[in-house]
Amino acid sequence: MLPQEFVRAKRDGQPLDAAAIGEFVRGIADGRVSEAQAAAFAMAVFFRGMELEERVALTRAMRDSGTVMEWRPLGLPGPVIDKHSTGGVGDKVSLILAPMLAACGGYVPMVSGRGLGHTGGTLDKFESIPGYKAKPDNDLLRRVVKEVGCAVIGATDDIAPADRRLYAIRDVTATVESLDLITASILSKKLAAGLDALVMDVKFGSGAFMQRLPDAEALAESIVTVSKGAGLPAVALLTDMNEVLGASAGNALEMRECLAILRGEAADPRLYEVTVALAAELLAVSGLAPDVEAGRAMAERAVAGGAAAERFARMVAALGGPADLLERPDRYLDRAPIVRPLFAAGTGFVSAIDTRGVGMAVVALGGGRTRTTDAIDFAVGFDAVAGLGQAVGPGGHPLAILHARTEAQADEAERRLRAAVTVADSAPARGPLIAKRLG
Repeated sequence: MLPQEFVRAKRDGQPLDAAAIGEFVRGIADGRVSEAQAAAFAMAVFFRGMELEERVALTRAMRDSGTVMEWRPLGLPGPVIDKHSTGGVGDKVSLILAPMLAACGGYVPMVSGRGLGHTGGTLDKFESIPGYKAKPDNDLLRRVVKEVGCAVIGATDDIAPADRRLYAIRDVTATVESLDLITASILSKKLAAGLDALVMDVKFGSGAFMQRLPDAEALAESIVTVSKGAGLPAVALLTDMNEVLGASAGNALEMRECLAILRGEAADPRLYEVTVALAAELLAVSGLAPDVEAGRAMAERAVAGGAAAERFARMVAALGGPADLLERPDRYLDRAPIVRPLFAAGTGFVSAIDTRGVGMAVVALGGGRTRTTDAIDFAVGFDAVAGLGQAVGPGGHPLAILHARTEAQADEAERRLRAAVTVADSAPARGPLIAKRLG
C-alpha cells in the first residue's frame, strides 16, 4: 500500500491490517515515508484512534524496526524484568528499584530517558555520576546485566528507531497526547529490551502529564492490554503526583537522597511505598515471588539487608563510575555554590502544590530542559521539599532548600516555587498514594 493510501485509510476510519502497519513503520524507519506522511498519520490516529489489534500491530512493528535484545543465549537463571514510569517531579524510584529487583533474583536492563519539560529523567540522574556510561554498547550491557543483575541505561540508536523518528514528529505536530501513540511508543522500547514482565507506574495529578485520574487510568489500561496482546505480562499502578515524590527535585540531589536510602538511612515514606509496591507487583507477575505480599517482603529485605546497595555499587562501577560512590557521594556529585532555605511568610500548613510549577522552577535553575538538545546543570534543584500537610513557617520547616548556580537563577526559582505552594491554616485531606491497580 502506498503511504498516502495508508494515511487515507486511517483518516477515513478504515481498519488497518498488521501487514500494512508493518510496511508503513518500516518506511518511517528507513525514510521511505516522508515526515509529512508520518505527521498526517499521527494526526489521523489522534482523531480516529486505533482498535486493540491495530495498537498491538503498531507496537510490534515499532519494536521490530531495530534491534530486539535476546537474553536466552546468556542462560540467565531468572526472568528479565523492568518498570516504566510516565514521569513526574522528583520521581527517583528507578534508582532504588533496579538494584532492589536485581537483589531479588531479577535481571533488569532498564532503558530510561532524559527529562523534558517539567519532568526529570532517570538518565540525567545517572549522568550526574562522573564516568558513568549511560549508553553502553550491547556487549557491555549484556555483560553488566548478567554479572550484576541490573543496568540503567539510555536507549541506543538501534532500539525502536521508528519510534524515535515518529516521536520527534509528534512533538512538533501537537499529537503527543494520542493514547494509541503513547502506548506504542512506551511499549515498543520495552518489548525491544526482551522483557519477560513489566510493571507500569502511571502518574496522575498536578505534576503528571496525565493530570486527571480518568485519563491516567485509560492510559494504564491501554498499556496493560496492549502489552499482554504483544505477549508481555504487565501490571500497572496509578500513583499520585500531586506533590514531589521524595524530599528532593534535581539530579545530583535526587541521587544523594537515593544513596542515603540504599545505605539504610530513613526514607521518605511516599517514595519508599511506591518503590516497594512496584517491586512487589513485578516480583509476583514475573514468578520470582508467589504473590504480592511475598514480593513486598523480598523487596524490603533487599534494602534492609544491604543487598540492593551492593548491586547498585557494582552496577555503577561496571558502567565506568566510581566504586565508592555509595560511601563518598560528596566526592563525586556536584554541588551548587548558592544554598538558600525558603521559608513561608506565615505559619500554616502546605495545603496545595502545583507540582508542575515546582518542576519548572528546577528548569529555571538550569536543572531541566525544554528542548532535547539543552545541557543541564546536575547540581541545582531543591531538597527538604515540604509535602502536603507539612507545617511550615518562619524559622520552622522551610518550603524547600534551594540549590542554585547564580543569584539570578536563584531569585527566579524562588519566585516560581513560592507561586507553586499554597499555605493555609489547616492541613488538607490527602488522597490515596496508589489509587488503583490494573493487570
